[in-house]
Amino acid sequence: MRLDVNGESRDVPHGTTIAELVEQLGLAKSACAVEVNRELAPKASHTQHTLADGDVVEIVTLVGGG
Repeated sequence: MRLDVNGESRDVPHGTTIAELVEQLGLAKSACAVEVNRELAPKASHTQHTLADGDVVEIVTLVGGG
């Protein structure tokens, strides 16, 4: 299935959860916020929230600096 992830089209297997997508992107150990179709997805729901074809996903990570 095809998702829009941070403005880029990405193919992922059907049944992919938010947690699996975050893992695929190498962000599993990072603090991040995920929005699906403009709605914040609480971290506690990431393992149960199955993404659907055409979903728009925005992932924001924290970046340190000064």
